[in-house]
Amino acid sequence: MVKLFKVEDRPTPPEVYNWRVYMNAMIATFAAIMIGYDSAFIGTSVSLASFKNEFSLATKSTAEFNLISANIVSVYQAGSFFGAILGYPIGYFIGRKWGLFVSAGIFVVGAILQTVANSSIGLGIIYAGRIIAGLAIGVASNLAPIYVAEIAPPAIRGRCIGLYELMWQVGGVVGFWINYGVSLHIPTGHKQWVIAFAVQLIPGGLLLIGSLFLTESPRWLVSRDRNNSAMKSLCNIRHLPPTHPYIVEEMTSIEATIQHERNLAGAGFLGPLRAVFASKALILRLILGSSMFVWQNATGINAINYYSPTIFKSIGVTGQNNSLLTTGVYGIIKLVGALVWLLYIVDQFGRRPALIGGSAGGAVCMYYIAAYIAIAKPAEHPTTSLTPGGKIAFFYLWTVFYSPTWNGTPWVYTAEIFPQHVRVFSQACMAASNWLYAFLIARFTPQMFTAMGYGVYLFFASLMIMSIPFVYFYVPETKQIPLERMDEIFTPGLPVWCAHRTVINSIQHEQHAYNPQGFRSSKTSVTEKEEIERVEVA
Repeated sequence: MVKLFKVEDRPTPPEVYNWRVYMNAMIATFAAIMIGYDSAFIGTSVSLASFKNEFSLATKSTAEFNLISANIVSVYQAGSFFGAILGYPIGYFIGRKWGLFVSAGIFVVGAILQTVANSSIGLGIIYAGRIIAGLAIGVASNLAPIYVAEIAPPAIRGRCIGLYELMWQVGGVVGFWINYGVSLHIPTGHKQWVIAFAVQLIPGGLLLIGSLFLTESPRWLVSRDRNNSAMKSLCNIRHLPPTHPYIVEEMTSIEATIQHERNLAGAGFLGPLRAVFASKALILRLILGSSMFVWQNATGINAINYYSPTIFKSIGVTGQNNSLLTTGVYGIIKLVGALVWLLYIVDQFGRRPALIGGSAGGAVCMYYIAAYIAIAKPAEHPTTSLTPGGKIAFFYLWTVFYSPTWNGTPWVYTAEIFPQHVRVFSQACMAASNWLYAFLIARFTPQMFTAMGYGVYLFFASLMIMSIPFVYFYVPETKQIPLERMDEIFTPGLPVWCAHRTVINSIQHEQHAYNPQGFRSSKTSVTEKEEIERVEVA
């Protein structure tokens, strides 16, 4: 029995923390499995001898191979960039549920195109399939975090959105290990490399089918003037009757907030765009959110994800199987870190401490790796054995610092900080930002390693150091803050480092005045506050 404690913004009936919330969140975050799998399998697939032989890449020069591999990897991010933007009209007009369904269907088409590629057809169909799959992923990366943020109770919102990160890492672990498995058990040839491409159909199919069972976001339904449907949806997700005070208060808050935001932005598809660019506060928030993905990519994560064989070669690990094995262990560490972040860090310690701690620890590890490469020159003395050593230990230690901090927190943060009336548009901008910066890293990493050597590690370490004052002075804490009260966190003149406590105190004071006895369960008698605040997960 694992007990997960949480701090609530107001007394909450235990029925609210039910399996429906977690199940809907888990289905929506199947999208992240598709993303995580791609980020892990494509770099190792391109490095397989069977893939190189299939498309005559083994005879290419280093510069030519670097260009081709960079193109194969990065066209996916380019497609995702445009897909993230496309996610705005899709999310606005057809909603979160059907938007995810459409994106899953498009992804399956892209995955099929990649799977049918062979030497007679050439790489063109792989490029096309990766662009189409990337387009779908861009849409899903926009809508999935929004959907989860809108259906989750505030006290577990970070945990629920964190399922997105967990699923990302689950996909990553499979992607990192699959090519190690096929290299051991499948003879070199077409079948060996195509298996990894075909496995993409599994998470895509799961999202395609699972999205049919999602409960549509009550907030989106209210924004489309479907209030009766929104009430049914909210009652279903919260597992409470429509007359319960908790449902009445939440529904009233959603309706009032959306009406207020409509008065500010105006109705229609272009209303949110006008609202954002007419408001200096929202423009600054847009810049803040986009910058979170700048700093996330500044850790070097996508360079490592997509080009792990190159990374391990730079620290002296050679041999296809050794490289794949080392990469697989890296994926497992990332998954464990994501679990720790999901269960204990994101909702208990908050966003700011995690980001600052991750940057500080990760920078130290990167500086050590750079110094080790500069002094020991391990690439000049490669080893085919994986004996314990500082070069691997500090790389894995960097993963320990990164995974429970910068890996998922930007997605949680940017799904929270924007008002409902601009959230789909703003999330489109956030997702597009992520894919733009990921594209730049994926496109130029091979050339960076060729030109800079160990300087690449110094570069990323220095950027992580620079992110620390940025987070401290510009990123307010958002844990436990209801979405409808998020604007108060960004009140002009309110210092970033004390904004969270100020807003929480205000919420608790108002709640005590509204209902000093707190809400009680509609099914059970709750006599102790700690019983309300505890969720037990078997």
